[in-house]
Amino acid sequence: VQLQASGGGRVQAGGSLRLSCAVSKRLFKYDDMGWSRQAPGKEREFVAAITYDGGNRYYADSVKGRFTISRDNAKSTVYLQMDSLKPEDTAVYYCAVFTGGRYYHTGNYNYWGQGTEVTVSS
Repeated sequence: VQLQASGGGRVQAGGSLRLSCAVSKRLFKYDDMGWSRQAPGKEREFVAAITYDGGNRYYADSVKGRFTISRDNAKSTVYLQMDSLKPEDTAVYYCAVFTGGRYYHTGNYNYWGQGTEVTVSS
């Protein structure tokens, strides 16, 4: 199983980025997926999750209304559209496969990719 996150970069506050996560996994279309992030010196925190069919989406309060998670099962890819970015969104962003339990708990994810770095300047 491999997860390859991409799309990170440096952007000014108020800007946008779109992250992608390409997943090499059998039966991906049946997996719920999530994005989490880790800022320097902080613990990894949940950002967003999406069910296998895209029918339900979950967001951390800190990103609700600004970030949108989506997926394309035909391409085995999960996306995170990030708008109205703030300096506090600066972190390494990771995608992972949900394994069960509560979506908001990062311990309920597996197969973490290598992450993609996002830097938001003020």
